[in-house]
Amino acid sequence: MIADSLANADLYLGLGPRFRQAFNFLRSTDLDRLPVGKTDLDGASLFVSVQEYTTKPAMQGSWEAHRRYIDLQCIIQGVERIGHALLDRMKPGAYDAAGDLLELSGAGESLRLQVGDFAIFFPHDAHMPNLAADEPGRVKKIVVKIAVE
Repeated sequence: MIADSLANADLYLGLGPRFRQAFNFLRSTDLDRLPVGKTDLDGASLFVSVQEYTTKPAMQGSWEAHRRYIDLQCIIQGVERIGHALLDRMKPGAYDAAGDLLELSGAGESLRLQVGDFAIFFPHDAHMPNLAADEPGRVKKIVVKIAVE
């Protein structure tokens, strides 16, 4: 897991060409104007999901991980807490191959992301997104799905 500010994105361009394309998109696009939904950047290899929701208490959250995609989650409005843990410290549940969603249970830590912050979750990272930072609030977030090579 990596967490940082979009202002430091140049530090992560060496992760590969898809990361370079993802960060270039995030830095060159008026993110506030993106509609909720999916935007293709490079077909199934790289796409964006724009989400808007009200954050929820941690007790209502659920742990997840992905096998085929890396998540680059960037907050563009609001504040959110995201739980994180190493996958091998979690108990695996059902895997939905069509949705690339592995359900998990266990415990982890959390980080607080605000406007301009991002977190990258690799397949070995469990995460629990959409959590209230202090109290529930509105969030607009971009999740860039980067196919694992």
